[in-house]
Amino acid sequence: MATRIREKAEARRKNKDNRPQGIAKYIRISPSKVRFVLDNIRGKKVDEALALMENSPQGVSEVLVKLIKSVIANAEVKGLNRDDLIVKETWVSPGPIMKRIKIRARGRADRILKRSCHITMILDEANKEEAK
Repeated sequence: MATRIREKAEARRKNKDNRPQGIAKYIRISPSKVRFVLDNIRGKKVDEALALMENSPQGVSEVLVKLIKSVIANAEVKGLNRDDLIVKETWVSPGPIMKRIKIRARGRADRILKRSCHITMILDEANKEEAK
């Protein structure tokens, strides 16, 4: 039993994705709004993506600037060169939804859904893409 557990742990360590990544959790913005912005930076160099987000009028851009800087720092700790990094994968998944009530006429009520999301970003080296 214990041997099998060790074998599984070793297999997980071998198959682990070592690319630099970051996750921003419980962001109080609708996932559909975030998805629209993430589509613009996917596949771009990190400096270009950072410049786009710093000059973007969308509300999520501040969160993404912080996330990009965090993932770049993770990459530099792993010994990767910042100039070679590209935004390889980004996705957003829905987080918890806060349910509120808005009072309406004639004793009725409407439900208001305050959505949140989790944003994940993975960087990779551009040189790896050209080598393949």
